[in-house]
Amino acid sequence: MKTAQEWFNEYGESHQNSTNKLIHWICVPTIFFSIAGLLVSIPSHSLASLFPPALSAYANYGTIAILLTCIFYFSISSRILIGMLLFSVFTVWMNVKIMETAETPLWAISLTLFVLAWIGQFIGHKIEGKKPSFFKDIQFLLVGPAWLMGFIYKRLGINY
Repeated sequence: MKTAQEWFNEYGESHQNSTNKLIHWICVPTIFFSIAGLLVSIPSHSLASLFPPALSAYANYGTIAILLTCIFYFSISSRILIGMLLFSVFTVWMNVKIMETAETPLWAISLTLFVLAWIGQFIGHKIEGKKPSFFKDIQFLLVGPAWLMGFIYKRLGINY
């Protein structure tokens, strides 16, 4: 099993251009957020009935998917897991709030963000001149958000 640093080094090979990196700082969290939003949008009444009313909005497929991704993050670094879990909780919370308050359905907002962010990602890789890492290994779809978290950790002086 690769360490977080090994994953980040390999991911970083196709993310050297400053414009591509900037695009990734915008688009990777947006894709993560929009996928969670699409999953939160799936009706999950049977799941919600298993939880107290105050938590029922968070008993959804987005939460389940996030918990499953946490297995991967734990496998590469327990400290990266903590940061990703905090970001993930915020992501699900925001999606639930949007679903409860927005006039536009969450799935439509999420789908729009998803498409626009992927367009941005491919523009970034066109500028970079290298293919996205996930073409080599699908796990890089999970590495991207953790790679950004790694930069935040370095800025805060936190080892991962």
